[in-house]
Amino acid sequence: MDYRVISIGALSINDLWDNPGSGPRRAGTPHATTTLVRSGDKRILVDPALPAQVLVPRLAERSGLTPEDITDVFLTCFRPAHRYGLSAFPDADWLISEQEREVVGRELLARFEQEEGDEEVRDLLKQEIAVLQKCKAAPDSLADQVDLFPSPGYTPGTCGLILSHNRSTTVIAGDAAATVEHIEHGRVLKGCFDTEQAQASLQEIIEVADEIVPGHDNAVVNPARGPF
Repeated sequence: MDYRVISIGALSINDLWDNPGSGPRRAGTPHATTTLVRSGDKRILVDPALPAQVLVPRLAERSGLTPEDITDVFLTCFRPAHRYGLSAFPDADWLISEQEREVVGRELLARFEQEEGDEEVRDLLKQEIAVLQKCKAAPDSLADQVDLFPSPGYTPGTCGLILSHNRSTTVIAGDAAATVEHIEHGRVLKGCFDTEQAQASLQEIIEVADEIVPGHDNAVVNPARGPF
């Protein structure tokens, strides 16, 4: 089993960057870090965040793989910034945590029923519902040494993956651990569904992981652990 970052994500604003006198620095359009996990005959792409026309060549550059080689796509949450390139993988199994699927599904259906007079909004909601319906509830184990790591709080069902190496563990964290700075400062993203729960999830990641793949940053050795 191994993993490789395909594309490093970014936040639109990182309020933990040091930028004296001018407020938070803007980094552009937010998109999540995309990671490839290979275990046995499984090739799992986590958070295909870049648009398909950008992500497909990036996947080839970083791994030599094509969309047809991907067996599973795993979404750490249903936020758009984590799935801009999802359409490039129609033959893969699309997976998401059961909790995220159920909560988002209820919210989308409620909004659809409320927008009776706006067909444009209803059409957009129909598209979102169709995407969610194609997403299956992820099993507890996606492959050998690759298991779910529930980390709720930023969204109700935020869920990462824990990779069990021979002598260490890696957590692909999604928005539960947004950037290196958020890990170092023990801070969660603003706008959490449940800030207290998100804080507990971040703390668990810091306690468990030797390496962390943040939701919007490059992979990093856990600052609390140091080199291993």
